[in-house]
Amino acid sequence: MRRERVADYFELEVESPYMLLVAPVKKELCREVSPEIKGLDRLKEIHSTLPAITHVDYSARSQTVDRKDNPLLYDLLLRFEQGTGCGVLVNTSFNVRGEPIVCTPDDAYRCFMNTEMDYLIMGSFVIERTAQPQQKIQRRILPQAD
Repeated sequence: MRRERVADYFELEVESPYMLLVAPVKKELCREVSPEIKGLDRLKEIHSTLPAITHVDYSARSQTVDRKDNPLLYDLLLRFEQGTGCGVLVNTSFNVRGEPIVCTPDDAYRCFMNTEMDYLIMGSFVIERTAQPQQKIQRRILPQAD
């Protein structure tokens, strides 16, 4: 989220540019989960109006973006909020199960083309999967641990 919006979503008043802080989601955004729901079934329940990021304990890992440090991402967050009313996007590692985390543009393209994602954005480039040649690209598989 944009730095100036962190207190609107979290019980947090400081910046968190490196995604190192976990903070409670604002109480007014939380949804009560029935106490009868136990164990792994609690993971399936929606815990807040930010369901993709909210943990079962109503916390989430936060990352703030400042315009001076990352103007492209800042403006994306601003436009997303203007279009949806939500100023938070999910930030997660880019990989699929069994593959290493994406480190290069080649890795990104290979991973992207082997998924059902619609678009890949790298810097100011937007790539639409259905507009790409539909040849299968060899996946990078992690070696299995013994």
